[in-house]
Order: sequence, then C-alpha cells, then structure tokens
Amino acid sequence: MEQAHSLLLNEDACSRLGEHQRAEFVFEWLRFLKKLLPVADVKQNQKRLVEQLTTILTGSPGPSTRWLLAHCLALLYRVGDSFTSSLTVGRCNDIIRSKDDSPSFLPSRLAAVACLGAMYEQLGRLLISSFKETMANLLKALKGAESQGRYEIMLCIEKILKGLGVSAVPCHRDIFKATRTCLTDRSMAVRCAAAKCLLELQREAVFLWSTELENVASLCYRAFEGSNYDVRIAVSRLLGTLLASSLEPKQAIAPRPGSRRSCLEEVMELVSSGFLRGCAGFLRASGDLLKGMNSVSRDVRVGITQACVVFISTLGGAWLEAHFPSLLSLLMDLVSHTRATQNPVDAVCSRRCVSFILRASVGSLLGEKAQIAAAKEICQAISKQNRAVEVVIDKRSNTDVAASQHVLVCALLELGSVLQDLGSSAAPLLHDASTGMLDTVISVLLHPSVSARLAAAWCLRCVAIAIPAQLAVLLDRCSERLNALKSCPKAVAGYSAAIAALLGAVQHCPLGIPHIKGKVVMGLAEDLLRSAAQNSRISIQRTQGGWLLLSALMTLGPTVVEHHLPRMLLLWKCAFPQSVKELDSELRRGDSFTWQVTLEGRSGALCAMKNLVVHCKVLLSDDVICRVLPLLSCAVALLSSLVKSYGNQLKNAVTVFRLRVYEILALLPPKSYEGKSCVKTSFFVIYFLVMLSVMQLNVGNVHNSLHGGSIGGGTLEYDPFTIFVKAQVVPAPLPPPAALTVAAVQLFGVIFPHLTIHILNRLIRLNFFSSFGLALDHETLGPEEVQKPGLSLLLGALESSNPLLRCVAAEGLARLAQVLNEPNFTVSLSLMSFDKLKIARDAVTRTGHSLALGCLYRYMGGISSPQHLSACVGVLFTLSQDNTSPEVQMWSLHSLSMVVDLAGPLYRSHIDASLTLVLRLLLLTPHTHVEVQQSLGRCLNALITSLGPDLQGEGAGVCAVRTSCLVGCAVMQDSPDCLVQAQAITCLQQLHMFSPRHVNLASLVPSLCVNLCSLYLSLRRAVVACLRQLAQRETVEVSEHAVALVKELPRRDNTQLGESTPPRLTLSFSDTSVMYYVTIKEVGLEGALFSLLDRESDPRLRQDIKDTLVQMMSSAAESELAHWLKLCKDVLSASSDLAATTLVETNQEEDADDSSAFHAKHEHSGPFNNLRWSTRVFAVECVCRIIVQCESGDPAHFDMVLAQEQRLHESTDFLVLHLADLVRMAFMAATDHSEQLRLAGLQMLLVIIHKFASVTEPEFPGHVILEQYQAIVGAALRPAFSVDAPPDVTAKACQVCSAWITSGVVSDLRDLRRVHQLLASSLVKVQGGRDVPNPFYNESTFTMETLAVLKAWAEVYIVAVQSTRQKESPAWWHQEQQQEQCEDPGTAETAGSGLLKLVQGDLATLSRLWLAALQDHALLTLPPTYASQLPTTGGSFYSAEIMEQARQHYCFAWAPILHATALWLNSTEFIMVDEGPANLSRPVTPTSMGQSTTLASIKSPEDVNTERLHLILGISVEFLCSPHSQNQMENITSCLHALQALLNVPWPRSKVGNDQALTVELLSVLHRLIVTREYPGVQLAVLELVRQVVCAAQEHVREKRHSAEVDDGAAEKETVPEFGEGRDTGGLVPGKSLVFGAMELCLCILVRKLPQLSPRLAGSPTGQGALPWSLNDSDCKLVTLALCILSELPSICSPEGSVSVLPTVLYLLLGVLKELVRGFVAANRGILVSGALQALRNVLSSPMSRAEKSRAAWVEFLRSALSTLLEYKMEPVEDEETLLTALTIFLLSASAEVITVEPLQSLCVGKFQASLESKDPMVSRAAYYQLLASVFQGPTAVAGPFIQALGGQLVGYLQQVEKSRPQTATELQAVQDGVRAMEALVLAAEETHRPQLVTVLLPILVSFLLDENTLASAPAASRSLHESALRDLMRIGPQHSAVFKTLMASAPHMKARLEAAIKGNQESVSAKATPPQVSGKHIPSIQLKTNFL
Repeated sequence: MEQAHSLLLNEDACSRLGEHQRAEFVFEWLRFLKKLLPVADVKQNQKRLVEQLTTILTGSPGPSTRWLLAHCLALLYRVGDSFTSSLTVGRCNDIIRSKDDSPSFLPSRLAAVACLGAMYEQLGRLLISSFKETMANLLKALKGAESQGRYEIMLCIEKILKGLGVSAVPCHRDIFKATRTCLTDRSMAVRCAAAKCLLELQREAVFLWSTELENVASLCYRAFEGSNYDVRIAVSRLLGTLLASSLEPKQAIAPRPGSRRSCLEEVMELVSSGFLRGCAGFLRASGDLLKGMNSVSRDVRVGITQACVVFISTLGGAWLEAHFPSLLSLLMDLVSHTRATQNPVDAVCSRRCVSFILRASVGSLLGEKAQIAAAKEICQAISKQNRAVEVVIDKRSNTDVAASQHVLVCALLELGSVLQDLGSSAAPLLHDASTGMLDTVISVLLHPSVSARLAAAWCLRCVAIAIPAQLAVLLDRCSERLNALKSCPKAVAGYSAAIAALLGAVQHCPLGIPHIKGKVVMGLAEDLLRSAAQNSRISIQRTQGGWLLLSALMTLGPTVVEHHLPRMLLLWKCAFPQSVKELDSELRRGDSFTWQVTLEGRSGALCAMKNLVVHCKVLLSDDVICRVLPLLSCAVALLSSLVKSYGNQLKNAVTVFRLRVYEILALLPPKSYEGKSCVKTSFFVIYFLVMLSVMQLNVGNVHNSLHGGSIGGGTLEYDPFTIFVKAQVVPAPLPPPAALTVAAVQLFGVIFPHLTIHILNRLIRLNFFSSFGLALDHETLGPEEVQKPGLSLLLGALESSNPLLRCVAAEGLARLAQVLNEPNFTVSLSLMSFDKLKIARDAVTRTGHSLALGCLYRYMGGISSPQHLSACVGVLFTLSQDNTSPEVQMWSLHSLSMVVDLAGPLYRSHIDASLTLVLRLLLLTPHTHVEVQQSLGRCLNALITSLGPDLQGEGAGVCAVRTSCLVGCAVMQDSPDCLVQAQAITCLQQLHMFSPRHVNLASLVPSLCVNLCSLYLSLRRAVVACLRQLAQRETVEVSEHAVALVKELPRRDNTQLGESTPPRLTLSFSDTSVMYYVTIKEVGLEGALFSLLDRESDPRLRQDIKDTLVQMMSSAAESELAHWLKLCKDVLSASSDLAATTLVETNQEEDADDSSAFHAKHEHSGPFNNLRWSTRVFAVECVCRIIVQCESGDPAHFDMVLAQEQRLHESTDFLVLHLADLVRMAFMAATDHSEQLRLAGLQMLLVIIHKFASVTEPEFPGHVILEQYQAIVGAALRPAFSVDAPPDVTAKACQVCSAWITSGVVSDLRDLRRVHQLLASSLVKVQGGRDVPNPFYNESTFTMETLAVLKAWAEVYIVAVQSTRQKESPAWWHQEQQQEQCEDPGTAETAGSGLLKLVQGDLATLSRLWLAALQDHALLTLPPTYASQLPTTGGSFYSAEIMEQARQHYCFAWAPILHATALWLNSTEFIMVDEGPANLSRPVTPTSMGQSTTLASIKSPEDVNTERLHLILGISVEFLCSPHSQNQMENITSCLHALQALLNVPWPRSKVGNDQALTVELLSVLHRLIVTREYPGVQLAVLELVRQVVCAAQEHVREKRHSAEVDDGAAEKETVPEFGEGRDTGGLVPGKSLVFGAMELCLCILVRKLPQLSPRLAGSPTGQGALPWSLNDSDCKLVTLALCILSELPSICSPEGSVSVLPTVLYLLLGVLKELVRGFVAANRGILVSGALQALRNVLSSPMSRAEKSRAAWVEFLRSALSTLLEYKMEPVEDEETLLTALTIFLLSASAEVITVEPLQSLCVGKFQASLESKDPMVSRAAYYQLLASVFQGPTAVAGPFIQALGGQLVGYLQQVEKSRPQTATELQAVQDGVRAMEALVLAAEETHRPQLVTVLLPILVSFLLDENTLASAPAASRSLHESALRDLMRIGPQHSAVFKTLMASAPHMKARLEAAIKGNQESVSAKATPPQVSGKHIPSIQLKTNFL
C-alpha cells in the first residue's frame, strides 16, 4: 500500500494486482490524494491526474470509491486549473445520457452523477454555463432511474444547489417538481436524499415556505407514511425549517397582492391538520370520518412532532420565551381535539407527542428564569382547564371532560419535568401566591379522569424531588384531605395516588421524611381497607387506594416496614381465602361486581407482596415466606376458576390479577417452592396458566409488548401502582394484556429450570401437541424423549418467517446445547445446519441456520476443532457474498463476527481471507444497504480484537493487515449511516489501543468532533468513548487537533460544527434533549464536552463525558492551569438568571456585617449560557480535583514566594496565583439557589482551607494569604445556618467552620467570633433535642446535624488545647503571637488560649453532649447478638426507628468527639464538678454516665469516672481491633491520642496499671496496629501509648512495694518485697504478661527498622549483606521510644522476672549501639544516640540490679554486656565517641562489682588510653576530656585506675599548650575540657595529695596567660583561653590560698604575669562600664518601632 501514496496513480503496481486488491489500492490512493491535493502543486500533473481519475470513473467504482473519486476530482479543479472542468462535466453528462442499461455500467453512471455533484459544489458559479444542461440531463435520468440512481441524483442536485446558491433560481421549480416525487419514493434512502435536497432548495427558493407551504407540508405528511427513523429525521428537518422560515423569513419576500406573512396560529393550524388528518385527501378523510376510523398513522404523528421540535429550535430560545403562552395554548388545543384522541391508543400517542414537544423545547432552550416563567404559564393553563372542567361537570358533559384530561396530563407532566430540572431553584415558584401552583395541582386530584389525577400526583412527586422540604408538607396535606373526603370516590383515588407518588419520591430524597409519616400512611391504608365494604359506591376506590398506599409504603425500606410487617401479614391473610374449601364457597356466591372488588383487593395485596420482595428483601425470612405461600397457592387456584366461571365479564380485572400473580412468583426465590406441599399441588397449574398466556398471544403481540409496537406506548393509567417506582421520568407501563405477556415470559424462565422431568414431559407435549393438534399421553418419558419435542420446536421456529422468532430459536438451540454439554449433540446440530445451508435457497432458512451456527459456538465457549471452524467459516463466507439477498448477507456476517470473537487463536489462519472479504464487501455494498455495512463493521471489529497486540508488528504481512483495517475504517467513516460510523469509530479505537502509533489523530479527532453532537445516541456514545481513551494518552494532541479543526473549517461553518438539529424521537420518548453543536473556538474541546454534558440525559454517556473530562484534566490541568480554571469558572457562572461574576469587596470597618461587604455586579456571562445545576456541580468537583492534583506537583502551587519567583523566570502558572478566583468560585457555589451546588461549594471551600491554610503572605510577614478572605468565608457560611437551610448543608457548613477556626488563618478573636457565632447558634439548635423534631425531614437528619455540630466543636477544642500546650502548632503561629505581644502587650494572648476561651463557655454542655454521643456510638457498634441490650427508645440523638441510618452518621463523627472528650477529662483530671444542666431536651440516659438525679441510681464519682474511662477505652480498643472506617488513619490517630490524654492523668493511669488483663489486651491491639499500619505518625503514637502503659505499670508496682514496706515495717530492710511480673519463678506467660507484650512490640519495631538485630535476617538482603541501612527522622524517634520502653521493663518485674528479661533488653540495646558505632546513616542521629545511651543508663541504674535475689545474676549479665561492648573495638568503628560514652555510662552507672573485675577494668582503661594516643583520633579531644572528667568523678574503685593510667598524659597535654596555643574554637574547647578534667582529678585525690596536684595545675593555668603586648594581637581563641585561665585562677586561687601563695612566692615571673593579666582585665572592665557622653541630644520620649517582626 505504500506504492499508493503518491500524487499520480502507480498504474504498474495497480495492474499487477487482482480485481479486488486493485479496488482497495485505488481507494487507498484516493484517500492519500484527498489529503495531498490541498497542499501540493498539481498544475503540472493535473492533466494526467484528470485522465487517471476519469479512467477510474469509467471503471465501475464502488459506492465508497465513487464518492471519494468525486471529491478528489472536484478538489483537483478547485486547487488547480479549472479551465478543463467543463470537459469533465460534459463527459459525465454523456455517461449519464448513455443508453447502456447493463448492470455493469450502472456504477459508472452513478459515479458520473456523484462527480457532477461534487464539482458543482466545489466550483460553484464557474460551471454556471453548463448548469441548465446538466440539470435537464439529471432530471431526465431521474425519471427512469432505479433506486440507487434516484438516490445519487438527489444527492447530486443537493450539492449543485449548495454550490450555485442563488444562481440556480431558474431551475428551482423544475427541481421541486422532480424532488416532490422522490419525497414519497418507495425507497427510504431516496426519501432521505429528497428531503435533504429540498432543505437545500429552501435556502433560496422562497416559494417553498410561502406560496407552496401547504403543498410541501402535505407532501411531507405523505413522506412520513410508512417511513423509518432516518426518513422522519430528514423530513422533519425540512418541514420544521420551512415552518420557521414562513414565520420569520430569513430574507425579504417581494410583496404580492393578497400575500401576507404567516402567523403562529396559521403555522400551527397547518401542523394540526396533518396531525389530526394525516396525508389523506378530502374524499378519503371524509370517508374515514364517516366510518369512525382514524386514517393518521403513528409514523405521521411522530414525524410531525419532530418537525415541531425543529420548528421551535430553529426559532430559538428567545422566540420561545416570548411566544410560549401562545404556543402552549395551541398545543393544548391540539391534544384536546377529538380526532387526536379517538381511542385510548391514539390518546396516549397524542399526549406523548405533545409532551415531547414541550420537553424538547422548554427543557433545552430555556434557562432557569425562563423556565420559571413557563411554569407559571403552565400553571395558569392548568387552572383555566380545571375551572372549565368544574363548569362542564355541572353541565354533565362527558365529552368535554375527556378532552380536558389530555390537556391536564400534558401540562402537569411538563410542569413536573420543569420543576425537576430547576431543583431547589424552583422554591420562589412555590411561594408565589399569585400563581398558587400547589393549590392548582392539588385541585386536579379531584378530576373525574384517572389519567389527570395520576398526572397531578406525579407532578406533586416532582415538586417533592425538586424541593425535599415540601415532601412532608404535601404528605400531611394530602393525608388530611383524604381523611376529610373519604366518602368521595374521586378524592379517595386522587389523594391516595398523590400520597403513593410522594412516598415514591422519598427514594430520591436522601434526607427522607419523618418516621411518623409511615405510621400515618399505614393507618390511612388500614382505614380505607376496613371501610371498603361499607359503601359499594366507593368500594373499588377505597380498596385500590388502600393497597396502593401499602405498596408505596414498602418503598420506604426495611427500617420502616419492619414495624408494620405483622399488620401487613394480617391484611394479606384477610384478603385471601384460608383454604381451598373457602375458595370453592367464594366461587359459588357473589356477582361480577363483588368479584371485581375482590380481585382489585387481591391484586393490590399481591402488588404489596411484590414490593416487599423488591424493597425489603432482608425482611423476607423463611417464616414470612411460609405465611405467604399458602396465599399464593389460593391465588393460583383462583385464576383457573375465574376463567371458567365468568369469562369476559371480568376480563380486565382477571388480567391484572394474573399479572400480579406472575410478578410475585417470578420474584420469590425458586428454592422456596421446593418441599412446600401447598405450592407443589399448584405448581403444574401455575405453569399451565403461564403457557396458556404465552400461547394465546402470537409473536407479533410479543414483539409489540417488548418494544412498544403499534399500541402507542404505555401510560400511568394502565397501572397506577407504578407511580411510586424509582424513576426520574414518568413511568409508562404497558396495557395489562401486553404486560401480562412480559410477565409470563419472565416467569416461564424462572420456573422452567426447577420442574421435574415428569412435569417437563407433559408440558413439552402440551406445547408441542397444541401446536400440531395431536393428543397422545405417555405415562413416563426419559430425558432423550424430552429433548426431541423441544428440539423439533426450536428447529421449526428456526425457519419461521418472523425474524424475532428465528433469533429466539437460534438462542434456544445454543442454550440447549450448552445445558446438555454433549459434544456429539453440538456437532450434530452444526452438521445439520451445514446441510440445510448447502441445499436451501430461500432467505429465511439461510438466515436462521447461519445465525444458529454463530450462537452455537458462542454458548459453547469457542471452537476447539479447526475442521469445524474451517467448515463454518467457509459456509458463512459463501453466504455473505450473496448479493441477491442483503438479508442473508447481514445474518451471515453477524454470525461470522460471533465466530471470530469466540475462535480465539484458531482464527489466525483465516484472518487474511476474512479481512479481504470484509474490505471487498465494504467497497461494493451500496450505502442503501446499511444493515450489511453494520454487520461488516462488527466483523471488522472482531477481527481487530482477534489480532490484538500483533498489530504493532512491522512485518510486511502485519503492515498489510493493519492497512486493510485502516482502509475498512475509512470506508465506514464515509457511510451516511450513524451506526456504521459508530462501528468505524469503535474499530479505530481498538486499533489505537493495540497500535497507537499507526492511528492518525490528525484525521481521527476532527471526525470525532464533527460527530460529537450527532442526532444519534449510539454515535455520540462511540465518539465520547473513543475520546475518553485518547485522553488517557494524548490529551494535548487531541485538544490541539480539535482547535485546529475549527480554524480550518470554511467560513460558512466556522461558527458551529454543524446545524441546529432536532433530538431523536424514540418509541420510549426518553431522549428529550436538543443537541446543539458547540463552539470549540472559544473554549476548546473541554468546553464542548461541558456543553454536551449539560444537554445529555443518557446516564452512560454522561458518565463517559465526565470520565473524559477528568482524564483530560489530570493530564493537562497543571500545564494549562489558567485555561482549566477559567473554563470551570465560566461553567459555574453560566446560569440564566445570574450569569455574573460576584465581586467581593471587603469593608474596612471591622464591626461591619459581612453582608454589607458584598456587591454582585453583572458581567458578560462567557461562552456558556443556561447551564444546568448538575453541570455546574461537576465544574466545582473538577476544581477540587485540580487542587488535589496540584498538591502532588510543583511545591510552588502552594507557596506564593516560590510561585512569584518562578513566574519571573519561566512562563509557568501556579495555583496559588489564582487563589482569588478559587475563593470566588467557592463563594458563588456555596451561595447558589441549588442545594447540591451549595454542598459542592462548601466542599470546595473546605478543600481550599485545608490546602492553603499555611501559605504565607509575602507582603505581610507573619500573616497567611487566606486571611484576606475572612469576609468571603463568613458570607459563604452564613446562609447554611439559616432556619430553612437543609440539614446536610448545615452539617457540611459545620465542617467548614471547624476547618476555618482550627486552620490558624485568623488570629484575631474578634474575627474568629463571626464564624464562632455560627457554630454557637447550631449548638443552641442541637440542645433543642429530638423532642422537637424537624417536621420536614427524617429523624436521622437530626442525628446527622447534631453529630456534625459536636464534631466541629470537638475539632476546635482539640486544636485549642494542643495550641495552648504548644504542640503540633506551626512556627509562624508562635511568631505571630510574639508579634502581637510586642505590639499590644496589654491585650495579647495566644491563639490557642483564645480558642480555648471561645470553647470554655460551652464546655460544660459540650462535654455532656460528647459523652452522650460516645455512648450512643458504643451501643450502635455492638454486635447483633447484643441487640437486646440496646435501649428500646433509642439513644440521646437517635430513636430506635432510625438506628440503621444513624450508624453511618456516628461512624463519621465519633473519632474527634472521642479525642475531645479525652482531652476534657484530662483537663479536669477526672474531678467531677457540678457544671449545671446541659439544657438537653431529654435526660441523657442511659448516656448520662452516672449523673442521673434519681436516688435509686445515684453513683459515686468513682463509678462515674470508671464508666467514662471504660467507655473511651472500649470504643478505642473496639475500633483499633478492626479499623474499618473510611478515614482510617485519622480515626486511628484520634483513638491513640485520646488514650494518651487519658493516661496523662494519675487516676486513669492507676486504674489501667492496676488491671493487668486490660493492659495486656491493649498491648496486643497496639501490636497488631504496628504490624498492619506503616504510617509513621500512627506508629509513634502507638509507642508513646505503650510507654505510658509501662509507666502506669511502674507506678502500680512502685506503690505496691511502698505499701508492703510500710505495712511490714520493712523500711529498714535491705531486701525489696517481691512485686512485679515474674514473681518467684521469673516466668513470663505470653498473652498474660505485660512485659512480654511490650517486649514483643518493641522487638517488632526494632527488627523492622534495623533488620541486623535479628540473627535470621543477618545474612538476608535486608541484613548485614545489604547496603548501609538508613533511618529517617521518624524511624529514629521510633527506635528511641522502643529503647526507652525496653529500659523501663525490668523495673516492673520481680527480681526473678528482671533476670528473665534482662538478656533480651541488653541484647537489643547493645545491638542498636553496635549499629550506631558502625556509623549507619540516620536522619536524626543525635536523638537516636542520646536515646540509646539514656536507655542504657536506665538499665544500669535499675533498682533490680541491687536487689538481693537478682544482684548476682545482674552482675553477670552486665559484665557480659560490658565485655560485648568492649569487643566492638575489634570491628571497624565509625563512631568511637558513642562507644566511649557508652563505656563511661557503664563505669558510672553500674555497680563496682561489674567494673572492677579483670580483665574488664584493664580493657576499659586501655580503650580510653588508645583513643588518647591515637594519631588519627575519631573522638574529638573535647568530648574525650569531658568523658574523662566524668570518669574521674566516679567511685574511687572505678576512677583510680583511670587516674593512674591517664593523669600523666593529661598533664603532659596541658603543659604543651603554652608552646602551641589553640587557633580554633575546637582546639580551645579541648583545652578547656582538659582543664575541667584536671580539676576533677584534683577533686578525686585525697586531701593529703591535693596540694601537690594544685601545684601542677596552677602553673599550667598561668602559662595560658598572655602579656599585655601579645594580648591585643593574639587570635580570638588565644584571647578566650587567656580569659578562661584568668577566671579559673581567680576561682581556684582562693580555694587553695596557701598553695597559691607559696607558689607565687616561689615563682616571681608567674606572679608578675598573673598581676599583669589581672590589671589588664580590670582596666577593660572599667572601660566597658563608663557610658559614652552624648552632647546636646536627648533620648526621645517616644521610640520608633523599627522591628516589625
């Protein structure tokens, strides 16, 4: 194919190819030429190119090739020389005029027609000279052309008109005459082409929408007759555009006598005539009218409906807003016309058509403000119609009432849809007294028509969904009216339907309704059912209303229904006979009316059962099923009896009853039928009735039932019990007979697998013999005999004339083979199909058996035999090439695609042949055979999937295959059918996934953008799915190509990517959005996707769009930050009534209210208009995603200084620079009318606070950047705390309040109080308690709001306490407080203490509320086995009815409350103070924690504190055992910090220390936490808690020992009483020992951080053989804490126990010291070294080392430890200082028995001596002499040998200083530390020897002195040594005056030197003490502050 990529066709290469390869080669060359021509210089080769293209034209090109050829030929003349174009036009005309009618010449004629159209379109007026000749030629050819010719000629004329424009006016009439005939052509493709041609003609042909408008309209009505979807779309576009042009002409019309401009009434009259009379002429219409027949088909009405939508969309939203009242009136007149509603089916169809027009226009073209105005107009229309009905009722005119019901249905359903679109923005509409919307809608509930009443009920449901606060109000109102009007049939029916609809709305309202409403509804239903028999006039209405209420009640879920289930079972029992005898007696009495009432009641009861199964499956226990099954048995028995007894008298009631029976039986678990005798007897009856139902309906009815068919769709009055189902659009249940068919089919599938063989045989015979009229009866049949009749049935259906039946039969055969799983049976079926296909010639047999082959292999899990695969592929190949039957081609290709999918690797050998076949058929199949092209697309997709990653190869074969795939995709992309285009996009998506390098995004992305707003849902889905995949890899490229497309479009199409087109009108009328093409030029592809998201209603497509946007944002948000933020801001600002940017200006006065600081100014609304709130919510979520994404990016995103610096040097953008826009967007969202948008805005504000709280403001040091937005935050939060704010909004606002207060952004308490007041007001609201419940929402919302408030206060209190203690607070906080204290020392206070003061006033109340919430949470977390312990009335903040809903709220809030409660108990130290009442609405019992006021339950403070302690411990331990919360780490940390706060207080510490079982369990939980959580913060908190537990145990053991000593009088004894773990034996029991648990936990930490400590890991990759181990800062802290804990463990053991643990402790401690000595890397080495040495000191100084019973063992172990420590000198030592320090600690802390033995003592001395004598010392002199001084100060037995060995060397070192004085601070420090060591040596000597040592020391100090001349020029270190020596002499001299005087007397030179130094020092001191004199100046009384920090 590479040879095809040239300007000229490579004829040599082309001639060497076969016929099929040549066609592919030519197509690929034309594709390349199409891309090359716009950029190439073609004038030199134009002549040759024309010849080659003309040769291809005459060579019978295929459909796709001819279109591409025509485009290239026209493009060649446009970019090159156009002089010879007329010759080519003439040649094409000659070909068209040719008399050759052979099939081989037809492609050339079609190609000539296509070339003419393309050339005229591209060259336009350059070909005007030949226009008339060409047009005459085309119109003449049109008369005798076949369907393909007519199709191409219509397309050609359309292009000619587009190219010539106004120049084609002379032929407009002729074109219209010819096209008029084609518009009603028998070929649907020709009709579409004719409609497109007329649409282009009307641009210039004024007569089409003026004088000929009525004729064209009639023509369009005829075109709608028998049309398909594509025809209706094309013709409706034509008709709608003409109607719009006639009303508002695009160009001026020359005035004619009697002509005038059309008005809306005339246009709608024209539409009405078609809608009501169709396309029939006068005589036919009159005849049908006389016969009482309706001649208007549904296709016509659907097409006219589409045309109306196009008409309104073309005129635009502004026109609709201005003319909506008139339009609404005309539409209502249309739907109320008697011809539109002659029968129920027509009435339903007409209503749905009018509703579609309203929904497509009002829902898509109008913004929120205009929608509110439209809703008011609809309300007025409803009110007007209702008043008219009241007048008509008085006149008793049934005709007018019937007409009004249809008007009311359409108006009410549209009003409900508008309210749902508006959401909470519709609140002003409800409160508008002039409209009275609720009163108007409720008044319709009394309408005589059931359809109007149900529509009103649905409208009320929409009101409740839009504004959830109205739900409970409407329920109360309807309940009251129902009670008051129980004797009125219409009121009972209407209000019961309204209540049921409102109960169904609860499923869409997360806040729910009060629990009491369920009890009210239950009472109403029971009352209706009890009173049903009292008055026969309203028996049916009361019966239906009662069961309707009970069925709707089931939708409230098990938490509500479980309380009413016993009463429900009783009602069901009363509704059915108790036995078969009672049933028989019932059948013998009663008339048809009685049975109608009875069946109505039993149908309702069965519906209630069904809803119980659907919505409350957890309540469906075995007991309930056993109580229901006998009732169902009676219901089944009743079915057959009624059919025999009453026949058609109760036909509708029996049908509904049977439907309910089938529905409930299909839902019950099949196993419930097994073993139940009451059902087993009826089982065959059930199946018999099901089969009877199925057989009574033919296949056509089944098809219509499943797909809507010709019955006009469903409506609510067919099944009022669907009014409460969970759906956003109004349900459309099918008529009972059709619904019964569906239910019978579903029940058949449920029951059939569970039948016994005997019953199965009888039923198969029944079905078989009823079909063929046989009557045989066999007693027993084996399995083989069962299979044969069923197989015969399936094989017979496989050759049925009905295509649906053939599909079902093929599926049935495949499933039968799957169930039997016998290879021989499967092979026999395949061979049978092969034989049939070989001999059959009819299309029916071929299609059925070809599909059977594919289904067989699909359900058998693939093909395991290559022979069978080859045979199957060969047969399907042959069938797919049958050009005479497109149907056979379609079915065989579809089957082939299934074979390819399942064959797997076995199909590789057929890939080339299959690709060749698919590509050849794609090139040859006409575009009119779209079904074949769709099947080819599926085959190509399957082939690409089969090839998979092999497509990435570079071999010749792979390249050829890949090119064939790309060519096939290109052919399908050029198809006019949307499904084929969708298949092409899917194939390209697959290719991009497997071989992304070979998919050209430059051509793919523009095609995707063009189809982004296609009319077809399937195409839009394919486009967005492909974009989603592309966005994962090449986001930037995709965006660039999309923008480049807009720039390259012609000027005519540059504003939009297409024309405004109508929505799709489907049978279900579900797609109610008008798809507008969006401008990509301003907002890019991302903005186009946002607009598409706003218009789409399909959930799957909306999710794909969101995923695409998220992918694009995650890939490009950081690089294009400003673009994305502006895009989201524009989306957020694009509301119809407030398309403005809110500008915030802060008031300078501090005391001003926040509301006075905001002024909204309207600005340009940006590129988006009238976006829905859901789209704006997603935009806010996108901003939050961007913020979170930037957090993991450049740190400059959250650092203003760094961002400004980098911005100067680089053209980069950072998030912090857009903080003002972020805050403004959050404010706009948080203060919007929509509650969902308010929640999103508050969440965004919360994210902003969390991420930017610590970002400093560079212009104002000491302040943060968020501080300037205090007023905005306060104003955004205030609406959420209003009285009418929903609880979820208030709860989210509380979360934001706590985040703002605790963030530390605001330090001024006066500013903090603004937000604090909001929290304080919510706390007052909480104290009202649940005894004053919210009348609008469920009681769980009180729990949610209360816990949110308590959690917010808890978070504030936690931060206040921590800030007060100066823990975990940022450094800038302290700097800010210091600054405030400097500026205003009189009023300054730390922010922590200020926060604490804010909380302190409410702390008494908060503490009680916190404790109550914690006990509630503790009770709710109990396992189900302890359910009996739960209080029957509920807890403090929840009632028993809402227990399940309350659990999730407690799980969200308990952790901060637990931490805050622990901190409060810590502050009070468990000292109870009478804090006064907490103003709770009910006593906090049983959660009052011992503070009940009754005498019988008064508890001591000890008991109360114990309960509180155990409450916190229990909650913490229970959670830490299995942390399952979403915020695991935060909750774990809160638990640990709460326990730490408790153990910081003596009383709980003593309680914990006294309960060893508790401490052991706690340590076990903490150990598991250490193992399972790697988070450093958690591990540090765990170890800190373990340390506190060990300290508690220490205190407990110490107290017991002290008590024992005092009690036994053993204070003077040397022995310590044996207390602690280990007792006499020293054994530690795992699982019961605190010490063992602590050691285990510490060992876990140490081995994890230092694997070298484990002998097993010593040789592992993580051990000694690995790279140098490194510890970060947190690791160092963990190891230090673990060593600290280990060092304390011996003190809580008995003497024997300490001996048991000492070896382990020493091993681990020395192991860590060894690693430290080896010098491994550690981030915070100093902490680790000091911690390890301190732990060593603690162990060595343990009292157990001196205990009588353990002293000897301790000595031995310590000697071994010292020996081990000394052995480290044999290894490479990197840190000898640490080793010497450890030795020093041993020498000073261990007993003399340990040190003074040999050779340990000598080795220690030698170690010090070696370090001193080392030429390259690793220990600094200063550190060495410091250690030496410490050793000299030790016990004499220890210090003596060191003095003897090292004293002389020390003196020698000091004496050498005079010769080499210190030059640096380090050397100076060494000398000074040496002097200190010498002083220690003097003090260590005996009194008799001290004078001699002083005599040595004093000369050394004098030698350090400098004379007066040398001192001035000496280095700083020498001067410092001089001053230090002088101070030492002045200090030591008086202490040893005698020696000092003697020495000075004997050494005059020393005396003189000393005197000179003293004199110089005195002069220096006196000079410093004399202040300088300042003449003529005074110190100012006010000093200027120059330090502003």
